[in-house]
Amino acid sequence: MELPASVGVIHAFHATAFVENLSLKDLAVVYPEARRRPHELFYRLEGGAVFIYPFGAIVFRDLPLATRERELQRLRKARPGLTAATVIEELTVREDPGRPPDMAEGILSLDELTQERASVVAQTVAQSAAMEYYERIVEEMFVRTDGELVDRLEKKGTVSVRTKELHRFIGAAVSTRNEVLTSLHLLDKPDEAWDDPGMNRIYDELRAEFDLVDRYQALEAKLRSVQEALELVLDVARDRRLVLLEEAVVLLILLEIVLTFFHLR
Repeated sequence: MELPASVGVIHAFHATAFVENLSLKDLAVVYPEARRRPHELFYRLEGGAVFIYPFGAIVFRDLPLATRERELQRLRKARPGLTAATVIEELTVREDPGRPPDMAEGILSLDELTQERASVVAQTVAQSAAMEYYERIVEEMFVRTDGELVDRLEKKGTVSVRTKELHRFIGAAVSTRNEVLTSLHLLDKPDEAWDDPGMNRIYDELRAEFDLVDRYQALEAKLRSVQEALELVLDVARDRRLVLLEEAVVLLILLEIVLTFFHLR
């Protein structure tokens, strides 16, 4: 969104999220100019800045498209096997001295954009981009669970006794759940927000704008639903195998009786 210069200094944040996580320790070797913190890798560039996060996201502040593309290529070289970008998130920040922090029409307005505040803004935009990716894969898993497994159980009253694929699906679901909970634990309030009352309000405005809390809770609820459904299907599959085993034992006993009877004759 373009705004006239009279409304204050305009900053643009662009976040890109990937499927893979990123190791800040490994990337720090390739980015000697960057400063590494526990939750981000940061370096200044051409009047702007770049933020890299371990949960597979990179954020550009005030950098043109050509520079962003160049830095994405640099990241791909530094992290071989990185897939194409899956999610892109944007945020406009208006810096206007004397204005209290607020969010209106998708634009965050504040009196001053310090480095600490820029870090919190970048992290929140990155989290929103990463969460959108997780929302996609969790939704796919939810649909698959409901459509392929629960629907069959509802219609036929049973499931296949072949549980290998089911076990693999459960493993993928558990892995996804752990990844979501681990990668997005940074939804806890950053330290910068505790030290700066203005930043605390900015953080609250950002979380409300991107609806991070509700989206995170919705993800957890869907993951729990998927897990409970898979556990139910797995229990049914196990029970059916036990029934088949018991039937096989009974048939063997009957066969032994019949053979014994004919042998006696």
